[in-house]
Amino acid sequence: MTPTFGTRLAAARGALGPLCVGIDPHPSLLQQWGLADDVDGLRRFALTVVEAVAGVVPAIKPQSAFFERHGSRGVAVLEEVVAAGRSAGTLVVVDAKRGDIGSTMGAYADAYLRDGAPLAGDALTVSPYLGFGSLRPAVELAAATGRGLFVLALTSNPEGASVQHARAADGRSVAAQVAQEAARLNAAELAAGGGSLGSVGLVVGATIGDAAARLGLDLAAVQGPLLAPGVGAQGAGPAELAAVFGDARSAVLASSSRGVLSAGPTVAALRGAAERARDEAAAALA
Repeated sequence: MTPTFGTRLAAARGALGPLCVGIDPHPSLLQQWGLADDVDGLRRFALTVVEAVAGVVPAIKPQSAFFERHGSRGVAVLEEVVAAGRSAGTLVVVDAKRGDIGSTMGAYADAYLRDGAPLAGDALTVSPYLGFGSLRPAVELAAATGRGLFVLALTSNPEGASVQHARAADGRSVAAQVAQEAARLNAAELAAGGGSLGSVGLVVGATIGDAAARLGLDLAAVQGPLLAPGVGAQGAGPAELAAVFGDARSAVLASSSRGVLSAGPTVAALRGAAERARDEAAAALA
């Protein structure tokens, strides 16, 4: 049997530290690297990052939108990045934030989680805000293929609070309900012998302050990985990571994009930046 995503992530995190490098080929970064904002520039940027961080960090997180903006040829580059990361032994989290209902969600699951699908990495980010149950096709296919999900729970954008912080009639916040559903799935996986870390993770912004505690999220009880965007250039350092995640720090996969990418364009400079960011995150989460 294929080891679960949670098992593979726990092993990779233990060996290489708690940092995921986001691959966000923003036009301004392409320009900073001296690259054209076209498919050739996109390919050179993205594959250079993969080369630089493979073996340095446990995971990469290509942001699908920055590839999609180049049309079908950009999506083809995303396929190359997924293949290159997996070939290098680096876990690939495809950051596509998909969420829909019924057969449409099933089609998204097929595109990103099916064995042999060109866009299938090791995990996918998904949105539960059509109801957590709408994610069932992705949950089921991820479990069947040994892949993982990162479900949006508490994001750092100010607009997110109007939905995520809202409370149901029973007093539970929407974000807490999302966390409890993830915890339920992970408990079942672990009870069936799935290792020490479940495969249904949450996305929790590293810059949210005390929001998790205020909204009733028991992040340690989720028993799954916690993807934490916002590390580095977006403002979260050691103090923020420790304050937001508390007893759940051992499950955090800190995500840094611009903080590492701005060190390019050379492989050596990117690798050095990734190593520094990794070590800083490890110290903060120890």
